[in-house]
Amino acid sequence: MARQLRAEQTRATIVGAAADLFDRHGYESTSLSEIVAHAGVTKGALYFHFAAKEDLAQAIMEIQCRTFRRLVRDLDGRGYSSLEALLRLTFGMTRLCEEEPVLRAGLRLATTGVPVRPPLRHPFTEWREIATSRLLNAVRQSDVHPDIDVDSVAHTLVCSVVGTRVVSGTLEPAGRQPRRLAEMWYILIRGVVPVTRRARYLTLTSRLERETGAARPVR
Repeated sequence: MARQLRAEQTRATIVGAAADLFDRHGYESTSLSEIVAHAGVTKGALYFHFAAKEDLAQAIMEIQCRTFRRLVRDLDGRGYSSLEALLRLTFGMTRLCEEEPVLRAGLRLATTGVPVRPPLRHPFTEWREIATSRLLNAVRQSDVHPDIDVDSVAHTLVCSVVGTRVVSGTLEPAGRQPRRLAEMWYILIRGVVPVTRRARYLTLTSRLERETGAARPVR
C-alpha cells in the first residue's frame, strides 16, 4: 500500500513539473531531461510512468477535462439559470487556471496543436457543446433572444474566452484576467440578452469579476 502511494505521489510530482514547464516554456521547448530535473526524480522513475512526452501531455489534458466536468456538475446542482451557470463556469475556470499550473498547461497544450488521443475529446469541442446546451436552455428561459444562432454564439463564446486568456496572459499581468473576461461578457450580454433581463446579468458579471479577482492567489 505504501509503495503504491509513493508511486502515485511520484507520478503527481512528474505531472506537476511537466505542467509548470509546459506552461512557462511551451511543449516543444521542454525536454524530458528538463522535466526530470525539475521534478527531482530519476529518468527511470519518469519512464516507469510515462513512455514519452506525449503521454505527459495527455495526462495533463485528462486532468483538465476532469476538472472542467466536475465544475460543470457542481454548477448544475446549484439551481442557477443556464446563463448564470455559463457565466459562473467561465469565471470558475479562470480562477482555477490561476490556482493550478496543470490547468494553465492544459489550455496551452490545447491551443498549440498537441494531439488529443481517444477516448479523450479535444477540450474546445467539449466546451463548445456545453456552451451550446446552456444557451439553448437560456433561450427557453427567455434569458437569450430566441432568434440567435446558438451554434455561432457558442463558438464565438469559446473563441472569446480562450482568446482572452491567451492574449491577456501574454500581454498583461495575471490580475487582469477577470477584468478582460468581464469585458468580453459585457459585449456578449448586450448582444444576446433581452433588455428586460440584461441588468441582472451585467450586475452578476461585475460581481463575479470582483470575486474572481479577490480570490486570485499571489504567485
